Order: sequence, then structure tokens, then C-alpha cells
Amino acid sequence: MNNLIDIGANLTHKDFSNDLDRVLNEARKENICKMIVTGVNEEGSIEASKLSKKYNSFLYSTAGVHPHHANEYSDSVENVLRKLIKEKHIVAVGECGLDYYRNYSSLENQKNAFISQINIANESKLPLFMHQRDAHEDFEKILQANIHKIHHGVVHCFTGTEDMLISYLEMGFYIGITGWICDERRGLSLQKIVQNIPLNRLLVETDCPYLLPRTLGSKPKNRRNEPKYLTEIVKMISNQTTYTQSEIAEATYNNSIKLFNL
Repeated sequence: MNNLIDIGANLTHKDFSNDLDRVLNEARKENICKMIVTGVNEEGSIEASKLSKKYNSFLYSTAGVHPHHANEYSDSVENVLRKLIKEKHIVAVGECGLDYYRNYSSLENQKNAFISQINIANESKLPLFMHQRDAHEDFEKILQANIHKIHHGVVHCFTGTEDMLISYLEMGFYIGITGWICDERRGLSLQKIVQNIPLNRLLVETDCPYLLPRTLGSKPKNRRNEPKYLTEIVKMISNQTTYTQSEIAEATYNNSIKLFNL
């Protein structure tokens, strides 16, 4: 298979604290040539930056505050993000957005943190790495109101409806597909609509250690997802569309280079 880029890997997660070098080496064997490490809060964004410095030109990272952590958002946190995004290996602002499924942070704080990060992305001309779960209406309203400020962005780990997909595509965003599409219990609707994503807007990601593809023939005993399983997501997308695996790999590689300026 052609070279692949995993645009969303939570490599600062404690699950990778003991064997990260092995995980990265196994990813390389599967032609995963670059990865973007997700920053989800102040501490996580700093750690993601350190990782991408250590594994220079192989790892990149984002800096942002996930809606789960929006209650922690402050002027101090914003200043840290503004400092981090000046580093050349940080390629997007996020993970940011809205999550009304868990509601770990208040709705007001989620909205305010999201809008603040849209402004940071605008000023830095970086793309947004966005999260939306059970919050499409408010998410769409915020994006529409600020669309003139948004240079580029990806709706990562897309699991929504066809109408949501059309809305995000019409706003000019890329769509990130994870192992959710490999889930025979909850991924069936995504399997049906993935063909509606133009190749020039498609991105692939593992969101590891979460969302282990359920279609894997041999699953790891610890149930941990890894970047090397990105190939399984490409296979499933190919199965559900008219695109070959090589076409998907080439397109998503080129899209990732373009969007994140890698």
C-alpha cells in the first residue's frame, strides 16, 4: 500500500507510555510515514509538542482544548496555546469543538472555548482540528457565524448523518474517518454514506488508543488501537466505495500534506 498519514493519534495517552518506540516502528512497517499527535488540553498539547520534537519529521502535533476540558479554559491556557502554535511542528489548532454526549464541561464553556480557538486559528492561519458529538446544531451555528475566519479544517472522527456530512462539505471542511466505520454495530450508517465524501476531502485516522477496528482478523489482547491499524480503515473505505485502496492512500496522503502543510 502507498504511504499513509494518520491525522489523529493520541500518542500521549498512558497506554503508550511503555512501548511507544515499538508502536512507531510497527507503524512504519505498514507504510504509516507521518502522524499527527492530538493535543486535548494544556498539558496534553505540551506533551504532544515534546513528542513531535523528539520524533522530528515523523510526528507532528496539534495544540488545543477538547470540549471535555472546556471548563479548564482560561486566559492562561489560551496564552499557552498561542505560544505553542508558533512552533513549526504544530500543524493545527484543536482538538476543539462541542460534545453534548458527555457534557464533562458546561455548554457555555464549550462554546466559548471553541470560538476562542477559532480566533486563534484565524490569527495563526492554521487549520482547525474539530470534534463534534451530539451537538451538530450549535456546532454548525458557530461555524457558520465564523466561517469568514476559518482558513481550513477537518471534522475529525466523523460519525454523523448524511445531512451533517453535506453541511460540513459545503462549508469546505475535510472529513476524518476512523475505525468507527469498521464497527458492525454502530458504523453501518457511516458505511452507507462514506461514498459521498469526495476523494479530495477525505482523511484517515486511528484516534488510537480508541476505536480499534472490529474487522481486524487478529485483535490484540489488550484491545488497544495503534497507528499500524490505519490500513484496516483504508480497506473498509475501499469496500464501501468505488475507490481502490491505493487511490484512497494516495488521496488521503496528498490531502493531509495540503491541509496541514506538512
